[in-house]
Amino acid sequence: MGVTKEQVEASLTSKLNPVHLPLFFFRLYKEVIDTSGGCGASFAVEIVSEEFEGKRLLERHRMVNAALEEEMKEIHALSIKKAQAPQQWNPTPEDSSTTATTPTTDA
Repeated sequence: MGVTKEQVEASLTSKLNPVHLPLFFFRLYKEVIDTSGGCGASFAVEIVSEEFEGKRLLERHRMVNAALEEEMKEIHALSIKKAQAPQQWNPTPEDSSTTATTPTTDA
């Protein structure tokens, strides 16, 4: 069996400590997508971590690869979509899908 999304998430969380974003995001900003169709051979990653502060892009990518050292033995492809420090993170409209909404009531 290949690497699971949960394994990749656990490694990134334990080694790079993704930051909490403002309250309305309700989650750590770390997104892992299994792009292999479930076999665990290909993943896309977006991560925001204070560990990336002051690091160049290549250094940040190396840090992600190092955090996934064991998993990379089985992963065929890893696409690092974002590896940013909190100050660099600029949410896209897709990211705002996690924003809080105010319930409405009909009177």
